[in-house]
Amino acid sequence: MTAPHLWVRAEQRDNETRVGLTPSGAATLLAQGFRVTVETSDTRVIPIDDYAKAGCTIAPQNSWPDAPDDAIIFGLKELPDDGTDLRHSHIMFGHAYKGQSAGQTLLKRFKAGKGTLYDLEYLTDDTGRRVAAFGYWAGFAGAAVAVKCWIAQIKGTQTAPISPYENADALTAELQSELSELDTKRPEALVIGALGRVGTGASDLCKRLDISVTGWDMAQTAHGGPFPEILNHALFFNCILAGPQTPIFVPKNAATLPRSLRVIGDIACDPDSAFNPVPVYDRATTWENPALRVSDAPPLDLTAIDNLPSMLPLESSVDYAAQLLNTLSSLSHLDGPVWLRAKALFDKHQATV
Repeated sequence: MTAPHLWVRAEQRDNETRVGLTPSGAATLLAQGFRVTVETSDTRVIPIDDYAKAGCTIAPQNSWPDAPDDAIIFGLKELPDDGTDLRHSHIMFGHAYKGQSAGQTLLKRFKAGKGTLYDLEYLTDDTGRRVAAFGYWAGFAGAAVAVKCWIAQIKGTQTAPISPYENADALTAELQSELSELDTKRPEALVIGALGRVGTGASDLCKRLDISVTGWDMAQTAHGGPFPEILNHALFFNCILAGPQTPIFVPKNAATLPRSLRVIGDIACDPDSAFNPVPVYDRATTWENPALRVSDAPPLDLTAIDNLPSMLPLESSVDYAAQLLNTLSSLSHLDGPVWLRAKALFDKHQATV
């Protein structure tokens, strides 16, 4: 294979400022013989000048559809849903393999254009662990949003829109200040998936805020439910990637049951998956409206935002890019195990559309 041409596209989704390759990472790839093109962006957290100084070729924003055939298009979140055929190889989060309706449409676009999806969620090592993940920051930010929802409940107000923060310390300091103003004790939280990256992030945020955490993982959920303990905590965080064997954590009738539960943070955020273990909602929440009211008496809110690490865009981008760099460096060998596994999974699912 000739030297790979990695094309870093601008993100086209609202409130998405992250990037999966830093200028220093780009310099590493260039030194290895890669060609690296980076699109300009109105929103990316890292300035385009830093990529130019690293030696990258700079292309206009959203010009990737006209990239050379051999360019491998690298982004994070979804492409515009414009129905166009996809002829390139794309590295991104496709959200296409768990029955999502938008995912089926995406696979059809790849089929029509004869392109390939290398889904970032399924770039895994020999043990099945992701080679890179935003999970810690998703957990940290998701727990923060849930705490914001709880604070708003106590105040009798609606949860305000969320926005990015300079860093985790700034986010934590704001929440500490808001909690200190309340004339009530801190809530108690239960985290499922506590041993994973997402659950660790959620637990760390709670510990910073002196919120007591009960951490569960596979051992505590192996019996398959029901799980009344969840209803006995004010905050519940679902931090696992659900699959066919995942039990229901919060039943559909939870709102009608006796409960202390006031806020669900479904950090996994897969509402239209057939495996959703929190079937009390059917749509993700947004930055503008982070809380979905499930019940009024007593209140039960749910928050489920699928690009949570963008609340901490610089920290999460630098961390993720560092994890992913070694795998990107192996792009000249698409017959390597990480890329072969991702391609095989794509082929399997594309064959069904």
